[in-house]
Amino acid sequence: MPINDEIFARMDELSPAEKKVARALLSNYPSAGLDSAARLAKSAGTSTPTVLRLLSRLGIGSYPAFQALLREEVAHYMSSPVSRTEQVRGLQDEKSLLSQAIRERVALVEALETQVPPSEFARAVKALADRPKRVVISGGYFTRYFAMLVARQLDQVIHNVDFLSEPLGHDIGKYLGLGKGSVAIVLDFRRYEMAAFTAAQFAKARGATVIVITDQGLSPATSHADIVLPVKVDGIPFDSDAGLLVLLETLVEAVLLATGDRGIERMKEWEKSVQVMRAYGVQNHARAVQVATAAPEARRGGGEQAS
Repeated sequence: MPINDEIFARMDELSPAEKKVARALLSNYPSAGLDSAARLAKSAGTSTPTVLRLLSRLGIGSYPAFQALLREEVAHYMSSPVSRTEQVRGLQDEKSLLSQAIRERVALVEALETQVPPSEFARAVKALADRPKRVVISGGYFTRYFAMLVARQLDQVIHNVDFLSEPLGHDIGKYLGLGKGSVAIVLDFRRYEMAAFTAAQFAKARGATVIVITDQGLSPATSHADIVLPVKVDGIPFDSDAGLLVLLETLVEAVLLATGDRGIERMKEWEKSVQVMRAYGVQNHARAVQVATAAPEARRGGGEQAS
């Protein structure tokens, strides 16, 4: 298990001083750990012995050993899709590729139980279910599609949910409406984007609760997050989004359950509007079919009368 994952999983076991070191490390992971123990302790507002006690709790014997492990993680997780593909090309049996791919993705989903701290997930649900004034959701190059999906689903459960396709472009005005009691959800997965960092920073400055959903390497945007939901990603040639999709679906389900009758009533309103829209669409479709199948003379005649 990557070091940051283990820290998340065992956060409740740490002493208050050790939690400070853990947060300082996770907020700038892995860079903070590649600096000296003294600097890490200073950034956390603790002491070097506290840093070493945290490592000991994690089963790491020394700070140099800790940094060696970090470098190994960086070499593995920060490699590009092309390099990851080249590393395994020729090693996979095409006949068993489907079965292997399924097993790997099932494992990514199962890893959510140990990857996502239950306390962080519960806080995210509470922030979304407690009548937020506004919720804005944005994603990156690929994850924007997942951000759009979860925004559409949450909008059927709670009010005032917006998907921002260009959070630093034409949608930036949506951030101006944020404040205390608002929630900003930022999806940022490797390779991390400056737009996500800036969006989280801006939302935090406006007083919103910032939820960052990211991979096991932890986006730099987590330095501005109130809540971090890490998802394990691995795959060839691109990272698998299997775990992310399950996490988002579970988040929506949990918010619906937490809102109770209020969420159900919101969904009923949506269903009524969808029925009206579909009925309108069917009527227009029937009219279009009648026009398209009418005799040419009738179509011409209808056009002349209309003109």
